Amino acid sequence: MRFEVSRARLAQRLIAEKVMEEDRLPPRVELVGGVDLSYVGDAAVAAAIVINAHTFKPVSKATVVLDVKFPYIPTLLAFREAGPMIVAVRRLSVRPHVLFVDGNGRLHPYRAGLACHVGLALDMPTVGVAKKLLCGELGEWRGREAPVLLGGEVIGMALRAGRGMRPIYVSVGHKITLRTAVRLTKRFTRGRSKLPEPLRLAHAEATALARKLRSGSSL
Repeated sequence: MRFEVSRARLAQRLIAEKVMEEDRLPPRVELVGGVDLSYVGDAAVAAAIVINAHTFKPVSKATVVLDVKFPYIPTLLAFREAGPMIVAVRRLSVRPHVLFVDGNGRLHPYRAGLACHVGLALDMPTVGVAKKLLCGELGEWRGREAPVLLGGEVIGMALRAGRGMRPIYVSVGHKITLRTAVRLTKRFTRGRSKLPEPLRLAHAEATALARKLRSGSSL
């Protein structure tokens, strides 16, 4: 079926209406996931990892390589990347209590970024973590935090892991509040990394697999 921007915009509006900005996590978050992807030509290489919330050690990981079916169009990235990410997460042997997604959630012109798509499809709490500011303006920095505002509404939070480091941009994906999303991002970020640990590991896994595929190495 031919990809139509008008149909995608309609889907985004419907998704934005369904996103829940409420904490629907278990009382104790024990399993924390991350999902990221890389590209090899026209194929998306997605990796999902779950870590133990106390030891930070991986307890499950899964990867998938799928042909990309949709073109790259700014603000419609979810239609290109959500599918491979969802498949990778579904292949995990354990289901995370919360999932960090490499991409925006509510921090999106249509309030329906990649983390919203993934969260709704999997029916799980998701947190969007982006490395670049897609839209909006930064408010006043207070310590290592600054709100991201769009039309007078706070749609995300910029976080700096350390002095001189570039910020990341955290936003609600689904079934979580921005306050909790920020708290969990801080909790699971350690050392000099600016990414929460499950997302850092997922990024490394996707990048390594993509590198092997490019070199023609056996997997």
